[in-house]
Amino acid sequence: MSSPDLTGAEAEPDGATDGSVAGTETACPVVDSLEQIGSQWRLVVLHELQNGERRFNELKRDTDANARTLSRVLDDLQETEFVDRRLEEDSPVATYYSLTAKGESLAPVFEEIGSWANEWLAECDASTDGREHR
Repeated sequence: MSSPDLTGAEAEPDGATDGSVAGTETACPVVDSLEQIGSQWRLVVLHELQNGERRFNELKRDTDANARTLSRVLDDLQETEFVDRRLEEDSPVATYYSLTAKGESLAPVFEEIGSWANEWLAECDASTDGREHR
């Protein structure tokens, strides 16, 4: 017996392609959401930007991402309209990133995940190396 395809891409034994499993609704909105925000680096960057506009080098330092990875992630987040980019051409040239309304709407999601983690993942506190949870 195969496991149900949560994306609805594979036909069910009765020929249905709606992604439903024995009368339950499809999980597509959850899967689709996680595909847009669910990579490790996207979550880290989105979480850091919850604190306000940041320069590229600030994000690089605070996330421990290398420049190539951070640049790719920021491009992806811009393309999916979670992040805005602002270029300030004064000397020195600086690039600033901030959340769009869509990105800001994730704040309660991060709060709920944080609450869940505090309740269920006690070992999380022991492995943060002194970094603050936000």
